[in-house]
Amino acid sequence: MNSKLPTVGLLVIRERKLLLAFSMNKNAYYLPGGKLLDGESARSALQHEIREELNVELSPDLMDFYAHVSAPAYGEADNVMMEQDCFFCDLKKEPMACSEIGDLAYFDSKSFGLLPVRVPGVVMIMDRLRTDGLIS
Repeated sequence: MNSKLPTVGLLVIRERKLLLAFSMNKNAYYLPGGKLLDGESARSALQHEIREELNVELSPDLMDFYAHVSAPAYGEADNVMMEQDCFFCDLKKEPMACSEIGDLAYFDSKSFGLLPVRVPGVVMIMDRLRTDGLIS
């Protein structure tokens, strides 16, 4: 039986590239965001995770739901499935890597494909963004 891990992810695209955050805890690039606390809404979780990881305040009324992704949760037990709601939201200032984030970088499909670790959920959202013509 699979266990579900509810998460949220922020989508920021510049010059047809997607912003990803390098998690020092998992040694991989992820969407900025994270796990929902018990009883927390996706928008609220995204606000506090982005505040912690990128030192940016998000306005919930400017968050635009894009997609839900279900994928094996990287770095977790084999039976854990990540259930992630992904939102677009314009950043009002430049993000800074904070907390467990070691780096921030923008990736297109080609540069993402060259990474030594490609997290399944990020692969799925990158494929969808490329199919929808939002990234190259």
